[in-house]
Amino acid sequence: MIELRPFNTLGAANHGWLDAHHHFSFAGYHDPARVNWGALRVWNDDKIAPKSGFPTHPHSDMEIITYVRTGAITHRDSMGNEGRTEAGDVQVMSAGSGVQHSEFNLEDEDTTLFQIWIIPDKRGGEPGWGARKFPRGDRSGKFVPLASDAANDDDAREGALPIRTDARVLGATVKAGESVTYTPRDPSRHLYLVPATGSIRVEDIEANARDGIAITQQASVTITALEDAELVLVDAA
Repeated sequence: MIELRPFNTLGAANHGWLDAHHHFSFAGYHDPARVNWGALRVWNDDKIAPKSGFPTHPHSDMEIITYVRTGAITHRDSMGNEGRTEAGDVQVMSAGSGVQHSEFNLEDEDTTLFQIWIIPDKRGGEPGWGARKFPRGDRSGKFVPLASDAANDDDAREGALPIRTDARVLGATVKAGESVTYTPRDPSRHLYLVPATGSIRVEDIEANARDGIAITQQASVTITALEDAELVLVDAA
């Protein structure tokens, strides 16, 4: 199964400082056909205006991965962590038994990002936060793990940020006319693919930047770039 979810069909809410589009049911947007995709619960496509952001608020029992597309986001939390994550880089927060945090765009330009929530394998536990640089050039022509189950030793050796769920978040950059193939360890896995930039083809389906593609029951998936493309992929149980 490969299902295209065009950007113009996503849920949307424009708050002035925040222009948000929701691949899955979130806040005031509810679509019973798009509540989750396996353990993947949220994929928000956000544009945050300069000098604005999300004030301190709580989370629990969720793995929250932020992929910054342009600009930068500054994080502060009740654990004492503070960090600025720039375009192309990733931060991860394991909310665990509970944490409070804020996310602000302190830059002079818009910040755009994907915020991805994945249901953890177990409830509770100590919260945690981490961030890492992932140069786009290191992902040329191949998928690189950005965040992964902490027990996945191969991904850990490649520098993936640990998350507490049976899932992987991967990134790739692909030149126009070239292809990249991803093979999940089991065809029953739930894959969700979004080109951050560029247009692509998966089998006989063409997708544009910020469209979603829901994939399952596939032994492998080959993505061909119709234009230079930057890809983000979640592989979840």
